[in-house]
Amino acid sequence: MNLALAFDVLLAAALLWSAWRTLSTAQIDRAVVMFIVFGLLLTLAWARLAAPDIALAEAAIGAGLTGALLLDGLAALKRTDARRPARRTAGKVMVRIAVISVLGLLAGTLVTALISLPPAPIRLPAAVAGDLANSGVSHPVTAVLLNFRGYDTLLEVAVLLLALVGMLAVGLPPAHPGISRNSMLPTLARYALPLMVLAAVYLLWAGAHRPGGAFQAAAVLAAGGVLLNLSRLQAHWLPASRAPRLAIAGGFLLFLAIAAALLAHGGLLRYPPEQAGLLIVLIESGLTVSLAVNLAAFFLLRSTPENGQIPPATAPRESP
Repeated sequence: MNLALAFDVLLAAALLWSAWRTLSTAQIDRAVVMFIVFGLLLTLAWARLAAPDIALAEAAIGAGLTGALLLDGLAALKRTDARRPARRTAGKVMVRIAVISVLGLLAGTLVTALISLPPAPIRLPAAVAGDLANSGVSHPVTAVLLNFRGYDTLLEVAVLLLALVGMLAVGLPPAHPGISRNSMLPTLARYALPLMVLAAVYLLWAGAHRPGGAFQAAAVLAAGGVLLNLSRLQAHWLPASRAPRLAIAGGFLLFLAIAAALLAHGGLLRYPPEQAGLLIVLIESGLTVSLAVNLAAFFLLRSTPENGQIPPATAPRESP
């Protein structure tokens, strides 16, 4: 067994172990931490499978922003549970058995369906490579996401927008002060944010010819917004704020407008070869801003507290 194979076996075992610990632990805070660990291990797995685009998205969104959202939700849950009397629930073992049985049946069905799939009629990598010169970009993932299957990406952006609308419809938790209590986190945020913006610009530019693109760049920018909020350098957003709403809708509307214009001149998101590169850059630039604000909004949007005022971002106190 060579070193690479041994690493892959160890990584696969660590993935299974972290997934099992995430689902089996009775303490929610440990489950959240193990979920973040699982996301980081999954990032390594995608990197080992030579899928850097997915690895970047998993690190920024799966382990990063999702982990921050779960930690924020856990803090809100603890504040709510502290005001409620403890209740005992019966039948937990039976419920777990039922859930495990249903999941086992679903897993077996999926495995059976996967095994019984017929051979692919065409080789998609060869088809993408054969038409890559007409896509406007030189990276096959970007060509698929924004040219050959651009309507899939349009619907994905719409799903994120609908998820945010659903969150607003359900209701937002009240704003609460950030976690910073000394100068360490704000100082880190001030130094890290310019680097994060630079990294996002690079990922956006690099998406045309190497791993990167709008989703990865937006995730880095959204993480910067979350970091500013945690360091108390940026206050929460109100749902009635005009600027975040315009930024969130702007990228999707730009994408939709280009799709409608192309539909009238040949087909849905079928770019003219001589203009494909420019249109893809335009769409990705709009999506970067829109998705960044959309992803950050899941963390930063808060309702008005009981006194009707959002606590402003204040200078952090020095630790004793």
